[in-house]
Amino acid sequence: MRYRLWRIAVFLVAPILPLYWLYQAWAFALGPDPGKVLVDRLGLAALALLLITLAMTPLQRLSGWGGWIAVRRQLGLWCFAYVLLHLSAYAVFVLGLDAGQLLIDLRKRPYIFVGALAFVGLLVLAVTSNRWSIRKLGRRWKMLHRLIYGILALVLLHMLWVVRADIEEWLIYAAIGSFLMVLRIPGVLERLKPFFSGPRVKSRKLSQ
Repeated sequence: MRYRLWRIAVFLVAPILPLYWLYQAWAFALGPDPGKVLVDRLGLAALALLLITLAMTPLQRLSGWGGWIAVRRQLGLWCFAYVLLHLSAYAVFVLGLDAGQLLIDLRKRPYIFVGALAFVGLLVLAVTSNRWSIRKLGRRWKMLHRLIYGILALVLLHMLWVVRADIEEWLIYAAIGSFLMVLRIPGVLERLKPFFSGPRVKSRKLSQ
């Protein structure tokens, strides 16, 4: 397996944050409402992982290092894992495991409905993130996974509704997401490549 050490490093680092936050909650270090803090932090971490996942292809094209693409699928699955934790925390600490209240929230709170749509989209991508699905769907697989761009827009809208007037942090995430979308415009990456034509990352050690 190429980039084995790099893959292992990503796998070991990815779950550190939720484990640390759970420890903080157990130690009463998350303030008077630890449940809400967990919901918010897990949601932001999922968005950050989504942006990191989207950054893998541009990084590979700009640097020429294949290690970025090697962990793209893994990062996408970790993003989905964080989303599941985010939803689980919401179900436990906000809804109290009340399915009826969830239905009410879906009807009355637009940000919950938008978040649910984003979850469904991520679920489809996670289920089809395997070699069997790639072979089975053929060219349609790439078209299906372009849903990620619409999902990013839904997630940002969900976050915007949650933070409401306090949008400074949201603007940072939105700017990064917009920049990653601009990089997908034909010709943009080619114009940026001269700025990354210096020494490239040596991948031999990581690929052993």
